[in-house]
Amino acid sequence: MTLTLPPASHGGPRTGRHLVDAALWPDVARLPHASALRTAAARRIVERAFRRLPLRVRTAGAAPLVPRQPRPTPDSPPTPTPTPTPILTLHDPDAFFRRVGADGLIGFGESYMAGEWDADDLVAVLTVLARHVDDLVPPALRRLRGAWVRRRPAADLNTVDGARRNIHRHYDLSNELFATFLDPTLSYSSAVFASLPADAAELPAAQHRKIDRLLDLAGTGPGSTLLEIGTGWGELAIRAALRGARVRTVTLSREQRELALRRTAHAGVADRVTVELCDYRRLDGTYDAVVSVEMIEAVGAAYWPAYFSTLHRLLAPGGRAVLQAITMPHERMLHTARTHTWISKYVFPGGLIPSREAIARHSAAAGLSVVHDSGYGDHYAETLRLWRERFLSRSAEVTALGFDDAFRRMWELYLAYSEAGFRSRYLDVRQLVLTARTGADEGTG
Repeated sequence: MTLTLPPASHGGPRTGRHLVDAALWPDVARLPHASALRTAAARRIVERAFRRLPLRVRTAGAAPLVPRQPRPTPDSPPTPTPTPTPILTLHDPDAFFRRVGADGLIGFGESYMAGEWDADDLVAVLTVLARHVDDLVPPALRRLRGAWVRRRPAADLNTVDGARRNIHRHYDLSNELFATFLDPTLSYSSAVFASLPADAAELPAAQHRKIDRLLDLAGTGPGSTLLEIGTGWGELAIRAALRGARVRTVTLSREQRELALRRTAHAGVADRVTVELCDYRRLDGTYDAVVSVEMIEAVGAAYWPAYFSTLHRLLAPGGRAVLQAITMPHERMLHTARTHTWISKYVFPGGLIPSREAIARHSAAAGLSVVHDSGYGDHYAETLRLWRERFLSRSAEVTALGFDDAFRRMWELYLAYSEAGFRSRYLDVRQLVLTARTGADEGTG
């Protein structure tokens, strides 16, 4: 069973604002206030952008918007066989343009949650938009961006208390929910496959391949001490302990900690793994290696100096900090840092994906040098595809857990949006090794 809706010509959407629980999703259940002028401007800008993209837009009762094709000339090369053009179907165009006019990309996402638009291939549509993100708004209007985008709420800042609240809003949703789409290792980060494309049956081995690479980079082996910042559900800690390391792993999620404790006991390594509820800023001691897998994205730009200073402080002489981090282009990161996005509102409050430049700059300021940096974004796109397909195939189980249609559409959009980011090369994922800078390093900097 999929959550995509039939096109408008087949009877319209199965969901709509009137079916959304206003107590749970107030900004989805009701339309935002937007002047007629602003809504009309949004319609004009979006329709103009759609005509320039390899995208078909279908609206009930209107001719579809199709991308403009260049006129062939006598010298034109033969036209290659075209790939299918993805179709975006507007079930309620008035609502769609009103939301976009009022709230930009937040409105775009809320409109999907409300069932006001759909796609025959959601990832393909979002990939087109991601590849042309800088072309969607005319250059003259980009300078006015600050007049209509929302600033991030101060309440979402990752203070010690704020980080606990933000982690709770995502990772404490339900262990059972995450189990519906993750593989049995419960690894919630990019896998590394032997080859692409991959099959769902390959996910556990691909996740272990990713973990083993990180542990190899950290030099983890018998007798070594390892600190993990961001436990997840314990798979990396278990695998490190099976190598003979002593592991301290910390999380802010009570749900994750409880399950990680049970999993380490079941694996027979509870005597070598300590799982704690602790903010990274309050950690003490020194360790041969510190590993942090896709946790920096939840730190927030304001706290990157504290994060990297903590890594430096916790490393024993000669130790290594090993990170796996999602990254985005630096200029795009600067824009995103100032903007309240659909992802920051509904999925990862307080978070920000860093750029490679930001990581290098903040780590250097903390006295660390990046000595290894490798990427494999295509593998993340494949990981997300497999998660999304598994999530959609188990939608009845998600419903049985108490999650409504608006949530399921939100989660589907989140997974598809993320996959599109990697397919378009807008996002990447990196494995990095950081070491304490020596006097020679500082002299050459």
